[in-house]
Amino acid sequence: MAKQLSTEELEQGLDNILASPKDNGALELIVRRPAVDGRESLDEGRLDVDEGLIGDNWKARGSSHTPDGAADPDMQLNIMNARVAALVADDPARRELAGDQLYLDMDLSDENLPPGTRLELGEAVIEVTEPPHTGCKKFAERFGRDAMVFVNSGPGKTLNFRGINARVVKSGNISVGDAAKKLPG
Repeated sequence: MAKQLSTEELEQGLDNILASPKDNGALELIVRRPAVDGRESLDEGRLDVDEGLIGDNWKARGSSHTPDGAADPDMQLNIMNARVAALVADDPARRELAGDQLYLDMDLSDENLPPGTRLELGEAVIEVTEPPHTGCKKFAERFGRDAMVFVNSGPGKTLNFRGINARVVKSGNISVGDAAKKLPG
């Protein structure tokens, strides 16, 4: 079984997370989810206004947050701070298990990226949306209860350690290593 870090061990990584860039971060990981619990790490992908990350199951899976069960356009992309993912995973090969599609080395706090903020990633542009992104039962099973509490309470909640939601506003190709640049609002 993979190691699950204690609260103490997680808190030791806090300074590194807080040093995440405010702008001009980097796209460190792209993960497509072709099926429930399926993961494919990509070196490059395509973000599409209607489909989200091409090949991901976001649209087909739908959402319990919409009256008709259709996919929620405000939850088209799940984005996590790459430093948080690396910390809770404790093994680079396990980062993709967090369940997000994009992992950015960037400060994802509401103060830095409030809803409505647009980011350029490669050829694409995404917009941060309102719905909160919180850990689920699977996150706790994979990374431990302490990790779930770490990302969803206190500083973790304020700084969006579990991540943020976004939607694609300009389709385009993206690649690992692309800069994540805030666009003027």
